[in-house]
Parts: sequence; C-alpha cells; structure tokens
Amino acid sequence: MAGLGEVKTAVVTGAASGMGQSTAAALVKEGWDVLALDRVATEFEAPGATVRTVEVDVTSREAVGRAIADHLADGSRSLELVANIAGIYPPSTLENFTEDLYRTVFDVNVLGVLNVAAEAVTHMQRGAIVNFASVDAFTVSPGQMLYGASKAAVVMITKELALELAPKGIRVNAIAPGWVNTPGNAATGRMAAAAAGIPLGRVAEPEEIARWVSILAGPDAAFMTGETIVLSGGDVIR
Repeated sequence: MAGLGEVKTAVVTGAASGMGQSTAAALVKEGWDVLALDRVATEFEAPGATVRTVEVDVTSREAVGRAIADHLADGSRSLELVANIAGIYPPSTLENFTEDLYRTVFDVNVLGVLNVAAEAVTHMQRGAIVNFASVDAFTVSPGQMLYGASKAAVVMITKELALELAPKGIRVNAIAPGWVNTPGNAATGRMAAAAAGIPLGRVAEPEEIARWVSILAGPDAAFMTGETIVLSGGDVIR
C-alpha cells in the first residue's frame, strides 16, 4: 500500500500493443502510475495519463533494473504491481526448430519474466506480480512446441515465486489467455476458425483480459497466490 504522499505504481511489459497496451491503459484509468516497458515506443492517448514509456528489452536484466530504478528515483512512487505481459510466439516443431529460436523464445518468455520480477521486488514492500502464461501451457497447440513449453515454465515459475515471495507480502499469480483479438493473433488469419471452436463462440477482447490484472492485484484476490487463471471461453474444458 502506498505511503502518505506516494503514488501507487505498476510496471507493465509488452505495453506497445495487444494485452499489454490494454492493461497499461486500464491501470491508468484506475489511477495507477504506469511504467510501460517494451522494445518499441508506446503512445497513450488517455487525457492526463500518468504513463512513462521506456524502450527496454526484457532479456536484459541490467536495462530492466535501470528503467525501474530511474522511474522510482525521486521517492514519490510506491511500486505495488508488476504485469509481465511481454511475449513472443513464433511457430516451431521438432522438424524446424533451431537452437537460436529456442533461446529467443525462452529468453523473452521465461528469462524476461525472471528479470523483471527480480529487479522489481527490490523496490516492493508488498503488492502483486501477475505473469502472463497461455492456455498452451496446459493443452497442445500444433506447431507451437517452444511457445507452449515456455508458457508451461511460466506457470511453474509463478508457483515458485509465490512461495518465495509470500513472506514479503508479495502475491504472484498468472493469467493464461486463450485466443484474444490482438494484432498478432489477427495476423495469423486463424481467429475466425478459432472462434468457431470456442464454446462461447468468440475470442476475447484485450480489455477483458486486462481487467483480470486489476482483479489479481486487488483486495478480492488478497488470499490468492501461486495460481493461474485460465481465460479461454471454455476452449480448454473439452
């Protein structure tokens, strides 16, 4: 909880588009000061928004640590939330994967989560970390071997961090989205077919997923840690 005169701050990675951008925008509307991190610059149109955007590659722990420390340097902010949303999902199979692709996927999707969490917790008295996994951590998506494996790792890292950080009053949970209407997913040309196979008959909107970051960071989830919420429209219950 922010101290007297301090502004509650959230770090959001992958903030340039899709679920990351929607999450940063939603948090701003709720009164959060947001440090938005991405490999590309991000613009937010919310009037009076308290957002600082920094071009950072989450695979560089030094760069992540510097960005967070610089943002908190004047002592007016209290870091209380981290949303690890940055991720990549290039297709891969046993036949076509390469060592370079393996390292790229795991560096962003797994090492990036660890880098951000490790640097953020040095500034947190308590609060919440929300990692983004995927339904592919629980069910096989053809052609996404490395991505699915990396997101399964995020689920386990979430449990490990929850156990490690509980004594510090920091809760760690994860969100596992299914198909979401993001530019990246739209570019696959598969969303219409995917929607037809989802029990609710549609894909999610980024804002629907972003809302769960606030829920997991808020008082309604105060006794919840180490869990992964699946948001798939019922897709993985079949």
